[in-house]
Amino acid sequence: MQSYADETRPPAESPATESPATALSLPSRIVVATAAGGIAIAALVHLAMMFLHVAPSNTVTKAHGAAVSDYVYPEYEQNWKLFAPNPLQQNISVQVRAEIRPGDGGSARTTGWTDLTALDGRAIHHNFLPSHTQQNELRRGWESFVGSHDAQNRPNGTRGELTERYLRRIAMGRLGAEWMAHGGTVGRMQFRSVTTPVGPPPWSSEKISDKPVYRVLPWWPVTVDDVPEGASNQ
Repeated sequence: MQSYADETRPPAESPATESPATALSLPSRIVVATAAGGIAIAALVHLAMMFLHVAPSNTVTKAHGAAVSDYVYPEYEQNWKLFAPNPLQQNISVQVRAEIRPGDGGSARTTGWTDLTALDGRAIHHNFLPSHTQQNELRRGWESFVGSHDAQNRPNGTRGELTERYLRRIAMGRLGAEWMAHGGTVGRMQFRSVTTPVGPPPWSSEKISDKPVYRVLPWWPVTVDDVPEGASNQ
């Protein structure tokens, strides 16, 4: 039989629900807050750099234009090619070869040309979700090189030198292990492009040459700075 005291007793309060943040220990909360702050600062710096890159010339870009360019090129370059009235009507293949110096002091040997563009094409063929890197790393690197060099393949300032190093790192990252599979080091490498016009459609009366055009670059020496992290050229 229930007593009168039981009937008048107030119901017990349910325990307060803790938020995920308060459930963490103090050191964990400090780590999470520091990480969130770092991500926010990095995002703000990135947005600021991109804004300064596309903004008209101003006091900040005049004083720190080199720093902005070093951050933007070549990965984050902005352009208007999507809206170009005359899109590209040619296929461009970027090829590379290397001079391998054997470790025993023998004569250096030169590899055959490797079509990096064809390797990229095979990597994304039948891939429904190819990465941005697979599609654009080499292409954007070559476009940056062409835009920062004259007809004699001489760099126009710091950006030109940066794109040369960028291309060398791409080649070493993709082919360095193969080139040095039997020992030795990569002493220097050479790039070339093969440009082939895309033929007009059958109904067009346009006449164009289908002869490929070659652009052969000079030999570039390979240094330690051209070797990606985790690889070796010793």
